[in-house]
Amino acid sequence: MQDPVASFVGSLAVFMGVSDVTMQLIIGTIGLVLMAISFHRHSDSKSAVFAIAAWPLIGLFFYLYCGYFVEISDPVLIFMTAAALPAGIAMSFWEWKIDGANKDTRIWMRGFVVWSMVPYYLVFGVPYLNMAFVQFTAVSADLMLDFVGIGGYEIGPMMIERHEKYAIPVSEWEGNRFILTEPLGEGGFYAPLVNEDGEAVVAFVLACSALQSMAVFIGAIVALNSVYWKRRARALFIAIPTIHILNVFRNAGIVWLTDTYPEWSLSGIGIFDFAHSYAAKVASLFAMFLMAIALFDLLPELHRHIMRILRPLGFRGRREALPSDNS
Repeated sequence: MQDPVASFVGSLAVFMGVSDVTMQLIIGTIGLVLMAISFHRHSDSKSAVFAIAAWPLIGLFFYLYCGYFVEISDPVLIFMTAAALPAGIAMSFWEWKIDGANKDTRIWMRGFVVWSMVPYYLVFGVPYLNMAFVQFTAVSADLMLDFVGIGGYEIGPMMIERHEKYAIPVSEWEGNRFILTEPLGEGGFYAPLVNEDGEAVVAFVLACSALQSMAVFIGAIVALNSVYWKRRARALFIAIPTIHILNVFRNAGIVWLTDTYPEWSLSGIGIFDFAHSYAAKVASLFAMFLMAIALFDLLPELHRHIMRILRPLGFRGRREALPSDNS
């Protein structure tokens, strides 16, 4: 059964003469611009109107990834992307229905979305940055494997997979390296890792860099515009390197498991899919939860915002007002 939402967006893409991927990016860009206006002009009485329009568009943008994650059987991301559209509609209703109540938290949510999406899509949309992140991720994992005595791997030449086209080496690609002007395929820019026998073990893509996780924390911290910048910078200095180090261990572990137990399977799930889509996802989410708890001590304002958002789901936090930090 075909998803009616995805079918409608696909029909709209055909009508506009663009690919489905490009249509999705257009939807996300419009939503992001509207949300940025609502955040940076939050003192304007009409800022909520931009947010009301932006939330469903951003929810739809992430929802359209759901089909891809169904194809690769990633249950965590299936749930998260499938929930994005109803969550976006709910946030839009919240912006419309509640007048004045928890305004600072709603403003923070707008900034959180904006400053989470901007870093990721800046890197994604600039091929040089995209390839740099992919290469850095591959090199970091390779160095970790060498450090623990599991060497012998080699990073292959950078490749690019464009939408509905075969993958080719980047050296043969004639596209713009400063601004991405064509839609990428599922692989995008990737760096293959081969073992001593010359067999490809894994391919590192942008998603392997933990940039999404970093962007989440960047957005959550930067959007705290009532908090003095030194405290926000300190929190970022703690969060970003920690995420990268944990991700290096994660990637190295996936490489080792995939290369060491190639025949292992559980209910038809191979070792790579199990390690990447199940075990590593659960471990990553748990690590992010622990890191958030650690940051709550440094940024109690962040904790209060999150508890206000979770309150409709049955969570109860303290109701004291958020302090203004100008020192």
